[in-house]
Amino acid sequence: MSDDSIPTTLAGRLRTLIAGLSVGDRLPSSRDLVREHGVSPVTVTRAIALLASEGLVVTRPGSGTYVAARRGTGGGFGGAENPGGAVFSGDTAWQTVALTDRAVDTRPVTDALGPPPPGTLLLDGGYLHRSLQPTRALAAALARAARRPDAWDRTPTSGLEPLRAVFARGVGGGVQPEDVLITAGGQNALSMAFRAIAAPGAPVLVESPTYSGAVAAARAAGLRPLPVPIDDQGLRPDLLAEAFARSGARLMYCQPTYQNPTGVVLAPERRRRVVEVARAAGAFIVEDDFARLLGHGTPVPPPLVAEDRDGTVVSLTSLSKPGAPSLRIGALVARGPVMERMRAVRQVDDFFVTRPLQETAVELTSAPGWARHLRALSAALRERCVTLAAALEAEIPEWRVSRLPSGGLHLWARLGPGEDDAVLAAAARRHGVSVSPGNRYFAAEPPAPFLRLGFAAVADRTELREAVRRLAAARREVMG
Repeated sequence: MSDDSIPTTLAGRLRTLIAGLSVGDRLPSSRDLVREHGVSPVTVTRAIALLASEGLVVTRPGSGTYVAARRGTGGGFGGAENPGGAVFSGDTAWQTVALTDRAVDTRPVTDALGPPPPGTLLLDGGYLHRSLQPTRALAAALARAARRPDAWDRTPTSGLEPLRAVFARGVGGGVQPEDVLITAGGQNALSMAFRAIAAPGAPVLVESPTYSGAVAAARAAGLRPLPVPIDDQGLRPDLLAEAFARSGARLMYCQPTYQNPTGVVLAPERRRRVVEVARAAGAFIVEDDFARLLGHGTPVPPPLVAEDRDGTVVSLTSLSKPGAPSLRIGALVARGPVMERMRAVRQVDDFFVTRPLQETAVELTSAPGWARHLRALSAALRERCVTLAAALEAEIPEWRVSRLPSGGLHLWARLGPGEDDAVLAAAARRHGVSVSPGNRYFAAEPPAPFLRLGFAAVADRTELREAVRRLAAARREVMG
């Protein structure tokens, strides 16, 4: 029997067990399952992770694994929690056939283990903890925006001119407000750019590793992500040129500043060369500049689009990361017909981004408190980054963090020989800490096991240290 089939076999046995249990019943402990079925702790971990991904069980740190609520038994507008509503009981099997060619793969951006239970320390978060958000400034900005007499009027498709001017100034390099299109956050900008530039079935070059949400958005647009390796200085122009030549791609996605997940900054001597390579291939670069306002105090080069004179670069950015998750305001920056194409996509998608939120963003970024917030955030992120790295060195010296990033929200840790990132993530969840397996950041096979570990989504540095202690305990369980 292969190593992969043993957890699958155990999962099948546990499905039979679960079928005879009720929602909320506790499954036997990992120790009992090891003894009863004669398997290793790693096999049990993999089997439980498989069942959790199917929605059959939930794990509760320090308590155990429990039978999950059956799908379709919840409340909503009808059913048990709404007796007056109609209960749908039709046969939807026909939809499986009708939707065959319309699949949207959300696996790169969803947690296979399900939502973390209360009390879980989040090392997999991609946004700021509430303690780091400018909540008072946001509340004040929202209140001022709501008092505007035209707060609920329609906005131009491109967005409010004052907000476009804010983003244009942030880019520099002669970018004007007319070169900016307001979007509903960075992910929306990414999806719009992919659909506007490339046709379904076309290849798109991506860094390897890369932001998992970009892979998901590309595939949802019908594109084929093709990986281009990076090193400690970012994209290699020689490999990029080869990838363009071999694939015929006319689109490349990259994050030159504080790359997610590695934190790498594209070296200054490579920046111009990367744009030249794309220009020679007749291709666009989609530059994801999501982290420019998440620096740790070290100056960074300007965005690629600021020095682009041929319309090769389409740049996107967002206020959601340095502000708050629900501040869904982003921007696309481009010149030439590609901007008209993206405006057309915005027009047919949803006409415009809601005006009250745009007005709030103008109020927030125009107030003196915004600059103070960014300075305080920079210092806090630097402290947290150092704290997480030191805790890992003390608790799990076998893992290698090759560099401390000079910005961003994450560390990229390479695991030791024989370790499995998915298995470790499942074990970590049982110990009350949530981490991101590295395999989701690769468009092809990963070269080694990694974890992306965030330092911004927990309350403080004390929680960071506790999270690493829990992670070390999970690793000891897995390693035996």
